[in-house]
Amino acid sequence: MKTVTLRTLLREPLKVKRWTRTGKRVQITDNGAALWILQPADAAVNEQARRRAVDEILGEVLRERPANISAARLLEASRR
Repeated sequence: MKTVTLRTLLREPLKVKRWTRTGKRVQITDNGAALWILQPADAAVNEQARRRAVDEILGEVLRERPANISAARLLEASRR
């Protein structure tokens, strides 16, 4: 959990918005005392869906047959 002051929240709201968009919780303090904890509205749902999607994509990639073309050959071919 990130912790920022109330002043930071008021002066740099985009920074706090970016953190909450990525799923992090943000604690807002004033003179060292906690005021609020901001969290994404659908963090748990999005996190589970994201993990499922990543697992599906990785599963597809692992099931495919490895390619016989090397990266060096691709690079050489693209330079010609």
